Amino acid sequence: MGRKGTSQGTPATAVLTAAGVPFVLHPYTHDPSAASYGTEAAEALGIDPARVFKTLMVEVEGRLAVGVVPVSGSLDLKAFAAALDAKKATMADPKAAERRTGYVLGGISPLGQRQASLTVIDGSAVALETMLVSGGRRGLDIELAPADLIRLTSAITAPIGTVKAWEASFPPPTK
Repeated sequence: MGRKGTSQGTPATAVLTAAGVPFVLHPYTHDPSAASYGTEAAEALGIDPARVFKTLMVEVEGRLAVGVVPVSGSLDLKAFAAALDAKKATMADPKAAERRTGYVLGGISPLGQRQASLTVIDGSAVALETMLVSGGRRGLDIELAPADLIRLTSAITAPIGTVKAWEASFPPPTK
């Protein structure tokens, strides 16, 4: 993987560049009427939704934390709370998420946030060679190795994602 030009630079790409981490930018044309930012990215890029991850801000016992799960499923708030040894987790207020991260909804990256937060990445990521996360703006995803994302965010991994019911009825693809 290589780095692309700085014309698409965001705080997330700046963190990766400064750390010397290889990454690939995947820009796409964002549709403001899209129902789901993550699903839109996977479809626009033609990438398996199990490899494209969404970044969600969660409130856990009065503090904000980051959950990173595949767009092919959703965040299990009970599992998220358990991963942080807490009793309860709720989705964060969108405005609080934007203030904390410095990014707009649909463009929140786990990298380069204004204020770092505890980060939990779904355990499915570690089985992947590369994964995609928001690049810090709508219409831009970053592909990188899960180990690099874990290291740069000081994340823990845990089974925090759920598979959508219709996908559970299909067997996983074989290699």
